[in-house]
Amino acid sequence: MVASYFCFSQKQAEVSLDLLDGNIIKGTTSLADIELVTAFGKLQIPIAKVSHIEIGIGKDNSVSQKVISNLKILSTSNIEDTRKAAYNDILKTGVKAIPFIQDFFNDPKNVSSEESYTGEFTIDNALSEIQSSNNLSSDLPKEDILTIDNIYLMGGNYNFTKLDIKTEYGNLSVPKEKIKTIDISVAMEPGSGEYSFKLNATKHISGNTNGGWLKTGVVLKNGQRFTLQTTGEVMLASLSNSKYKPDGSSKAETATEWTKPYGNEDEGGSSGGYPSYGQVVYRIGDGSSENLKAGSKFNGTAKKSGMLYISIYETVYNAANKGSYNVKLSLGK
Repeated sequence: MVASYFCFSQKQAEVSLDLLDGNIIKGTTSLADIELVTAFGKLQIPIAKVSHIEIGIGKDNSVSQKVISNLKILSTSNIEDTRKAAYNDILKTGVKAIPFIQDFFNDPKNVSSEESYTGEFTIDNALSEIQSSNNLSSDLPKEDILTIDNIYLMGGNYNFTKLDIKTEYGNLSVPKEKIKTIDISVAMEPGSGEYSFKLNATKHISGNTNGGWLKTGVVLKNGQRFTLQTTGEVMLASLSNSKYKPDGSSKAETATEWTKPYGNEDEGGSSGGYPSYGQVVYRIGDGSSENLKAGSKFNGTAKKSGMLYISIYETVYNAANKGSYNVKLSLGK
């Protein structure tokens, strides 16, 4: 479970942790609803609404005075031994020094004399060394960033110290400071409501190997009924800028009429067969490579248990695509 100062009801969740050292840990844990401390106050966010968390650096004010003092030395002193000592102190502080280095750089009052210094003990080098030794990108956020309903981003402080995860190799306790990102999948109960997602043509294309399938966070059970209803319109640059609707209807760039795809959806709202370009497709399970047709209206049964993924069918991805589909998911028994 998450160790924190707050105690809310727990829900079982599948998680995938991307660690700063490059390792990935997958397993299950119990998670409470998240209390996120933002600049505008505290928010309590249902854990079922959260699909992804990017862990920020945070700002530990207990090290601020020491780091700032050493940064001032590096920006003013030309004595090599003095600079070396300050440089090494910053390195010892590690990741916690980064927010203060960034603030120091952004403050116009801190005029640096490093332009006349040609040695290795510089603020830039200290920052680069900390990032490199901790496998950090230069754009790592200061705050924790939550993805809510697979659409909205919210920044703040998610106050936990570690995640206790049950894996196939045993139980692990992973400190927050070792985690880069967390993917969260909470199993939804049958009949627990309606869930909304947005498929963006600029990303959610089945042929896009880099995030083309939207992870809904909904774990279906074998035999569970579910419905997908989709509206919207997209333009696929990969198909001569033709426009498409979720049922696969298309209209060429210069045309005035929509053309139905070959093999329309069944009258009852269920669909089957091979998908047409522009149609909504789905798959169940992390390892699945299926493109199951959903179209604009789908009412069917999960053939196996697993995570539900959805996408827009097209074998070629083009970042110049435009538009989006709005998908509503309802769960049955």
